[in-house]
Amino acid sequence: MNDEMRAREPLVPRMNGEDPREGSDAPVSLLLAGKVVVIVHPAWHSCGSHQVFVSQARAYRSLGAKVVSLAIADTPGCVEGSRGSKVYLNATDDLEADTRLFAGMPLRKILNGGFLRAAKQWLHGNDAAMRVEVVRQVALPSPGAFAPRIDLIHCNHFFCMPAAVRLREKYACPILLDTHDLQARQYALRNRARYRIPPSVRYEDMLAIELDAMRPAALLLHLNDEEATVFKQLVPDKHHALLYPTINAMPAGLGGGDPIIVASANYPNFLGLSWFLQEVLPLAPGVPVQILGNIDREFQSRAPDLYRAHAAHFRGRVEAEDLHAAYRGASAVLLPATAGHGISIKTIEALSCGAPLIATPLAFRGLGIAMTGLPHVTVTEVGAAFAAALRRAYAFRHLPGADRQQAATRRIYEERFAFAAYRKALAAIVEQVAKT
Repeated sequence: MNDEMRAREPLVPRMNGEDPREGSDAPVSLLLAGKVVVIVHPAWHSCGSHQVFVSQARAYRSLGAKVVSLAIADTPGCVEGSRGSKVYLNATDDLEADTRLFAGMPLRKILNGGFLRAAKQWLHGNDAAMRVEVVRQVALPSPGAFAPRIDLIHCNHFFCMPAAVRLREKYACPILLDTHDLQARQYALRNRARYRIPPSVRYEDMLAIELDAMRPAALLLHLNDEEATVFKQLVPDKHHALLYPTINAMPAGLGGGDPIIVASANYPNFLGLSWFLQEVLPLAPGVPVQILGNIDREFQSRAPDLYRAHAAHFRGRVEAEDLHAAYRGASAVLLPATAGHGISIKTIEALSCGAPLIATPLAFRGLGIAMTGLPHVTVTEVGAAFAAALRRAYAFRHLPGADRQQAATRRIYEERFAFAAYRKALAAIVEQVAKT
C-alpha cells in the first residue's frame, strides 16, 4: 500500500490517538478468517509486556486469523535451540499461537562492523542503537517456517522493526507497530544508575533512532493516552490509534491474607520497591508483605544489603496458580511506583482482582482514570500515609469486606481492559487494513 493510497483512504476509524472502542457498536465478527498475522515481539517472559503479547495472539485468533509468534532474542548468541530459547519457551506456555518461532543473533556476528559500531555506542549508554542492531543481525527462520503468505505484521517495540521490515519485503503486507511507551525515556532512566563511558549518550540521540526505526509502519498503536499524545506530536505524519492493553483478570477472592506486591525485574520497579522497603515497611512492623515476581534478582544484584535485610518478604517468580491464590487472599494489593513511564500492566492486574489498593499516584499513569475517592483505594506518595493504610488493611483483614466481584476497580477493568473490549477495539483498527 503506497503513500498515495494512505493519503486517500484512512487506515482505521477514529485514529490519531482516539480510543476506537468509544462510540462504536459495530459487531465484531471473524473478519480475519483465512488471514495470517505474524506477531513480532521480544523474547521476554515474566513481565507485563509478555502479557500484552499473549493478549494479541488470543485476540487475533478469536478474530479468525492464523497467528504466527516470532520471538526475537535481544542477546547475541541466544538463537533457536540455545539454552536461552528453551528457557523462554518453557516459561511462555500461555502464549497460544498456531506457530511459534524463535530467532536471535548468531554469536559469530559480533564481529560484524555494524554490531561493533553499535557496541561502541552502547558503552556510552545508547541502548536504542544496540537493540536495533541486534535485531538487524538476527537470523530469521527460513521462509518455509511461515505460512505461504502473511497478511499482517503486528510488531511490538521499535527495535523489532528491522525483522518486521524484512518480512514485509518478502510478503508485501502492512505493519502495525505497538510502541509500548516512548522507549528513549526508559533508557535514559536506566542510565542514571548504570556505568557508561563519557560522554553519555543524549536522550535526543536515542529518540532519533527510535523514531527513525518506526517510519516503515503503516500505523502506530499506543497503550495509553499519554503515550498516544506524545507520539502524535513527535510523528504527526503517521496514523495513530489508542489501544489499551488487556490481560487476563485475576480472581476476586475473599481476602484475609497477606498484602502483596507483584513486580518483575526492571529498574523502575526496583526504584519503587526500594522506596517501599526503606520508607514504608519500617513504619508497618509485623506486616508480612509478600513480594512476588523476579524483582528479587534486581535487588540481589543492585542492592544486596537491602535484599538481605528483607529477604523473608521476597518469594521470587511464582507459578500462575500461586499468583492467583495470592490475589484471592490479598488483604491489599500494593503499587509503590515512584518512577517509570507508560501504562503499568500490574496496575491493570490489580484492578481486575477487586482487592483494596494502596498506591502512589504514578501507578495509575496513562490510564485516563481518576482513582482518588474510589472505595477501597488509597492514593498517596507519602511514606507514612502509605504505611498507615497498609497497617489498617492488614489489621482488618479478617473482617467481612465488600464483594470484590462488584468492586469499582473491577468494573473499571471490565469496561476498559477486559478481553471483550480489547478484541472489539482491535477489530475496528485492523478492519480497513485487512480490506486493503
